[in-house]
Amino acid sequence: MAKLVCVLYDDPAAGYPTSYARDDIPAIERYPDGQTAPSPKSIDFTPGALLGSVSGELGLRSFLESQGHTLVVISDKEAALDRELPDADVVISQPFWPAYLTAERIAKAPKLKLAITAGIGSDHVDLDAAIDAGMTVAEVTYSNSISVAEHVVMMILGLVRNYLPSHQVVVDGGWNIADCVARSYDLEGMHVGTVAAGRIGTAVLRRLAPFDVQLHYTDRHRLPESVERELNLTFHPSAADMVPHCDVVTINAPLHPETEGLFGDELLGSMKRGTYLINTARAKIADRDAIVRALESGQLAGYAGDVWYPQPAPADHPWRTMPDHGMTPHISGSSLSAQTRYAAGTREILESWLSGTPIRDEYLIVDGGRLAGAGAHAYSTTV
Repeated sequence: MAKLVCVLYDDPAAGYPTSYARDDIPAIERYPDGQTAPSPKSIDFTPGALLGSVSGELGLRSFLESQGHTLVVISDKEAALDRELPDADVVISQPFWPAYLTAERIAKAPKLKLAITAGIGSDHVDLDAAIDAGMTVAEVTYSNSISVAEHVVMMILGLVRNYLPSHQVVVDGGWNIADCVARSYDLEGMHVGTVAAGRIGTAVLRRLAPFDVQLHYTDRHRLPESVERELNLTFHPSAADMVPHCDVVTINAPLHPETEGLFGDELLGSMKRGTYLINTARAKIADRDAIVRALESGQLAGYAGDVWYPQPAPADHPWRTMPDHGMTPHISGSSLSAQTRYAAGTREILESWLSGTPIRDEYLIVDGGRLAGAGAHAYSTTV
């Protein structure tokens, strides 16, 4: 029998919900590229429930314990995780609340065979170490890509239209229109570029096209000519080539050696003064202090995102207090709608692994001692 350690974020401060704002959520059967949504044999949760917190348990306990497996659910990513790892067969965590499976931790977990990301983005696992250890790394590919794309569009509009400060004027009892509009512009006619045009980046481009903007992208895999023509896209061979042309830049790339630290002083300095930068990908793609400097100098007109390093961000993290930001906790891919899909996908992966049948190729990041499936397309390693 297997021991599974599940690392999830804490329940709401007021306690686990007894009711929700809506009675149901739309059922998504297929994603835009035709991939089917997660399809486990069954589920033991109500779609639309809070599943990503400790009490939600990703809806897994009944399924696992009925087969004699042990499920340990924790929120402590340090001491408790280190205590549970040595005899763990499986670790499940989220990009929103990542269990950092470093090479050192993997070395101390001789039984560990499977790491599952409940969501997308497995850079919290040392992929080189996972390859060396013969582990499988899997994630629920596409489960919350559209959720993140919607969040990106919301943040772009929020920054460009100066929404958050204007809302605060109302909350504070004020009505000074000049204060609100002094930093408010129209998105129409602006040049918007995405760094990476995978599932999330392409979804962002599609959602922005009706705003009558000029769309740009860079990606190591060029999109089909038919898509470029349909969305009137301008392709650039690199981020350095693209960003000087843009009024808004959105980062939708995975974190790997080629992207870490990409947005530092040099690249930020090549952008138009007053550019808006959105990062819902990974915090380490941007240089923390360079972002602060660019906002303080006015080189950036705004920065928004929901990814931090480390997570959770400490109270004194400078991105909490830098000017003209629209930061949120890492929530873009953890809407209740998305949780239904990534919980179901986690169960689908476990059903396959526990029964000895192949895990969907779309879900694989590392398998058989190499990058595999979605991982081979999106990631690079140092080995």
